This record gives sequence, structure tokens and C-alpha cells, in this order.
Amino acid sequence: MDEYRIGVEIFQRGPEPQLAAASADVIVAALGEADEMTGESSSRSNIEIPQAQQDLLKALLRTGKPVVLVLFTGRPLTIKWENDNTPAILNVWFGGTEAGHAIADVLFGDVNPSGKLTATWPQNVGQVPLYYNHMSTGRPLEGPWFQKFRSNYLDVSNDPVYPFGYGLSYSHFTYSSLTLSSPTAKGNQRLTATVTVTNDGAVEGREVVQLYIRDLVGSVVRPVKELKGFSQILLKAGESRRVSFTLGAEDLRFYNEKLDYIYEPGEFRLYIGGSSSDVKEAKFTLL
Repeated sequence: MDEYRIGVEIFQRGPEPQLAAASADVIVAALGEADEMTGESSSRSNIEIPQAQQDLLKALLRTGKPVVLVLFTGRPLTIKWENDNTPAILNVWFGGTEAGHAIADVLFGDVNPSGKLTATWPQNVGQVPLYYNHMSTGRPLEGPWFQKFRSNYLDVSNDPVYPFGYGLSYSHFTYSSLTLSSPTAKGNQRLTATVTVTNDGAVEGREVVQLYIRDLVGSVVRPVKELKGFSQILLKAGESRRVSFTLGAEDLRFYNEKLDYIYEPGEFRLYIGGSSSDVKEAKFTLL
């Protein structure tokens, strides 16, 4: 820790406040929600970080120093500006008594983070509710935003800031094309879907490989994606590994209008990737 001087003080009081962090090599800005802003009887209509903290972060960035935003929160926040302007963000939720040690391990590179988001983070509160497994609409957006009389906004794209399943590490992972053991399945026949994942980063890291499906036509409307499995793998720098998932008819079941738990023949799409929006795709037919 002696290698860097980390700015932890905020403002020196006076008619012209100055940042004590201006003399630091790296600034770690621990910002976000207070503990009473989330939980029972703690609803918020504005899910940005508090205005005073936004002002502080902008002042820290104006120093020209590298800034790491350590974000404390109990819910997804609207941090599009922070995402677009801050060099690094570490979301730590609300940690326990050992949180400080864990955060320091990640900040100083002793631990390579591998967490993935279990919720979708919107660009602004007007997008809420926003979730990856939504139902299709009668006029889905086809191609780039914006298209008149399609399901999109005038002022912002449909995309979240961070999709479900998203998460970075100090490694970088690439995925090969997705292959299926067969383009069709019938009865109890099972399909195997395979990709090759490569760590083309400089350090060893863990990746959570995620499997999603989409039932293109059903007797009741089906989500545009459903998480059906995941696998965590550890790869050394430069290492590649084949990752396979096995899928059967029982994995395609859903409750119909009679509340029977069934699967239906038809066409499906299958996706494997590092998040719900960054995937490789293949098609298969259930006979």
C-alpha cells in the first residue's frame, strides 16, 4: 500500500473549498447510499447517488487523477453519468465486518473479481421496471434506436447501463461460436451446447459462463430470455477451455393457461455468454 498515496479526505473547508485528494496518486471515492436508504420502509423515487456525492465525484474527476468509485448500495442505481465518466467502478453492495479487507484485496489486485449482477441496472428511473426476462411486445424494436411507432423511448435507448449477469474482472474472456450436438431433439433426447472460453488477459481469472434459452412460440407468451444454467471456470492467462451444457425437454417446461407444467414442440434459441446481453447464439427444434 506504500506504492500509492490514496486520497481519502473530502473537502477542506473555506470560501474556496479545495480537494485534499489533489495530492494523491490514485483517488478512491467511497460513495453511494447510506445504510437507511435501502430496506424496509426505505423507498426512493430518485435512485441516483445523492447530489452532494455527485458534486464530490465530479470535483475529484476534475483533478485529473485516476479515480476508482467504490459504490455502496442496496439496490441498482441510475449511474449512467458515473459509468461514462469514471475510469473504474467497484460495486460492493452493503458489506459486513470484513468488507474493508475484501475491498482492499480487489483494489490492490490481490484478488481478481468475478462477480456477476443478479439485477439489471437502468439508465434512468423512467426505464423501471427493467429486467432481462421480459415478455415480447407487439412492436419490438428492430435494429438501432430510434424507430417511430416501435417499443422504444424518445430520449434514451432501451439498453440498461448494466445488463443482468454483467461483471468485469482484471482478465478478459472471449467466446468461440456456439455448437450444438444436434439441431433437433425429440422426447427424452438431450442436446449438448458447447463453447470454448479463452482468457486472453494477462492474469488468471474466473468467468461465470451463462446459458439462456428462448421459446419462440408458446401457447402462452414466453420471455425473450430465460437463464437455464451457469458454470464458473478458472482460467490461467492465455488458457482456453471447452464449456458444455446439457439441455433436455424438462428444461423447457412452463406453466400453461391451465397451470399444467408442460413443454411444447417448436423452435428455440439458445444463448451462451458472459452476460444476458453478450452471448453466442444457436437454434434448435424440439420435435
